[in-house]
Amino acid sequence: MSNEQLTQHVVDELRWDPKVDSDTIAVEAEGGTVTLRGTVGSLRQRREARKAAERVYGVVDVIDDLDVIVLTEHRCEDAELRGDVLQALMLDAVVPSTVDANVKDGVVDLTGTASWQYQRDEAEFVAGNVPGVLGVRTTVILTSPAPYSPEVKHSIKKALERDAKLDADRIAVETINGIAVLGATSPPGCRMCRPSVDQADPAAFASARASAASSTAYSASSTAEYATSMANSA
Repeated sequence: MSNEQLTQHVVDELRWDPKVDSDTIAVEAEGGTVTLRGTVGSLRQRREARKAAERVYGVVDVIDDLDVIVLTEHRCEDAELRGDVLQALMLDAVVPSTVDANVKDGVVDLTGTASWQYQRDEAEFVAGNVPGVLGVRTTVILTSPAPYSPEVKHSIKKALERDAKLDADRIAVETINGIAVLGATSPPGCRMCRPSVDQADPAAFASARASAASSTAYSASSTAEYATSMANSA
């Protein structure tokens, strides 16, 4: 696929997604790497634009150079914005009460503790959806000890095998210092491979939760670098 074709496919996907205002986004593709430039009206739109680009066949990496420019009606002082973020966090049953938020110049800093990676991810997602937020940083600490790595690795692999949407044979699992890394066992960009890696994270989280007898913490990621290394060693 040529760079021009991939660029057009990403542009078409952005236009197809009603959550994204594609008129203010410029797209450039080079060797499977897509760069997004321009402005969006909210952090959520920025997130959705990146997700839309990532799901296009042939895309192996996305560089997000989008700027968030909040509409006038959504602009507010940091103290007011902090109150809105804290209210949103409180109303979400998944986010523990031990997570706090501070705001400076429209950027939210999440602090405190959580027992699970999915709780930390949920807090970041919820904060990013609040109108007026320009960015989210998190230093929320996972407090539970990581379970025994070989057991978690086996449980994650079994969870992937049970998921009808996944081709588990194409997904490699490694556990390193409390992080479950999901990689591709065939070349990046493969039509079957990339969707499997992208869809596998929820199953990894669920399996990690079920694998521990007590409350433990495990995070998961799927990285292009790891996928490439796994493909080269296969």
